[in-house]
Amino acid sequence: MSEPSTPALDERAAAPASAPRGGSRLKLGEIRHLGLIVALGLLAVAGLVTVPDTFATASNLVSILSLAATIGVITVGATFVIIGGGIDLSVGAVMALASVWATTLATQSYGPFVMIICAVLVGTGAGLINGLLIAYGRLVPFIATLAMLVAARGLAQRMSDRKTQLVQQGNEAIVDLSTTRVLGIPLLVYVFAVVVVLGWVLLNRTTFGRRTYAVGGNPEAARLAGIDVRRHTMLLYALSGLCCGIAAVLIMARTTTGSSTHGDLYELDAIAAVIIGGTLLTGGRGTIIGSILGLLIFTLITNLFILNGLNTSDQLIAKGLIIVVAVLLQRRALRSPV
Repeated sequence: MSEPSTPALDERAAAPASAPRGGSRLKLGEIRHLGLIVALGLLAVAGLVTVPDTFATASNLVSILSLAATIGVITVGATFVIIGGGIDLSVGAVMALASVWATTLATQSYGPFVMIICAVLVGTGAGLINGLLIAYGRLVPFIATLAMLVAARGLAQRMSDRKTQLVQQGNEAIVDLSTTRVLGIPLLVYVFAVVVVLGWVLLNRTTFGRRTYAVGGNPEAARLAGIDVRRHTMLLYALSGLCCGIAAVLIMARTTTGSSTHGDLYELDAIAAVIIGGTLLTGGRGTIIGSILGLLIFTLITNLFILNGLNTSDQLIAKGLIIVVAVLLQRRALRSPV
């Protein structure tokens, strides 16, 4: 008579073969990362050739990192959600709502610490609502997060009366995240780096990360293995909302404002960065490092278009083409034997 299996063993059995556990899959992931690094190098060469006087300057490099920091924090949360088999279209609107709520006069009167806590709680709360609707309300993630996108953006507009809210005097501690530099790099970039490191550890060195791969790879097998799939799905969206709240603090620091227009199309940039980084839209495979490399590719493209004075619409077309190519390459990789 066979012994009953333990949850830990069942989780490993439920985890998809694509989870990063060494062997050929790890080498395949390294190859993907190497390809992304090569793409970054080619973009850097393009910048040095087309705008040599401005691209390699310290101020431009800091600008690239600062721009990547805000979307990057959101990208970390989006990576977890997509690996877990979901999608979150509301991240930009949730970030805008968190920034508006945190910069109301009532909130600012309590000081910068309360503003930061408010932004984080609003973002996490919105993500938790998404998770509850999807996990327990049985709504399709696309529909639930689309509804949150519309509702969060509308609530932000109503709260701010469609006006930009300035960070008032006395709350300079938030602005200091953007203006204060350590080794020439703004503090908000260090915040981004800390989020990336914590996200990597959570995904690769904890039970939560293993369960994320398992739920995204095969939800039914994960359920049979003893994983509470609904609760885990809810937590994934709450984590995404938490990242939106942190991103709201960073954008308040960069712009010294809270606005309902913040984060416009950020959801597309974050999802695109995750896809470029090798995460499957169907879930079960992906890495934080790949997503960040994908983000840096998109950020460099944006920077090069700006420096060369190219049309914004052309930039969007280029990003769209990159997304299509990335998805086609994913499908081809899935058909190919490993």
